[in-house]
Amino acid sequence: MIDPDALDFDKGGGLIPAIVQDVDTLQVLTLAYMDRAALEETIESGEATFFSRSRGGRWRKGETSGDRLRTVSITPDCDADALVVKVRPVGNACHLNRISCFGDEDAPGVGRLGRLERTVAGRAADSGSSSYTARLKAEGLKRIAQKVGEEGVETALAGVAGPDDELTSEAADLLYHLTLLLNARGLDLEAVMRVLAARARR
Repeated sequence: MIDPDALDFDKGGGLIPAIVQDVDTLQVLTLAYMDRAALEETIESGEATFFSRSRGGRWRKGETSGDRLRTVSITPDCDADALVVKVRPVGNACHLNRISCFGDEDAPGVGRLGRLERTVAGRAADSGSSSYTARLKAEGLKRIAQKVGEEGVETALAGVAGPDDELTSEAADLLYHLTLLLNARGLDLEAVMRVLAARARR
């Protein structure tokens, strides 16, 4: 994942700042610090572990609250003296029981799509759920694809002849059903983003 020997711990007196970011929504969840031992424990355990300056020692998120940060990647900056730690949170990141330490807002902007995808995936996987998502997933791929087609037509019609609020509502329905269709095919929005990125490079 990352080589601790390649990092400059000395510049910060043995500590490196770690920006913790939700891998799906890209929302910044918190800023914490790691010493070498915390980084090594994070790599070994797969859960974000930090050095608490107030406690003067190691601290793994969730040991008391149960709200954990499952590490996906750790990337150093160009000077090797700061980190971006991308995680999949289980629960909230903030000790005030908020999603992020940086305000109450949940997954702003396009990050909302990542939140939608996570919600859809959770409900689609729960076959015992009575949610609309679980019921539609149980009806099968053809039914989900049909709904995407219906919502696409409704979005197009709203785009031509409807007011703004109708267009945005229909577009939201289309995005939801498209997200579920990708999920049903074992794909995700990141696969679509890779296609867009490849096209942008051309």
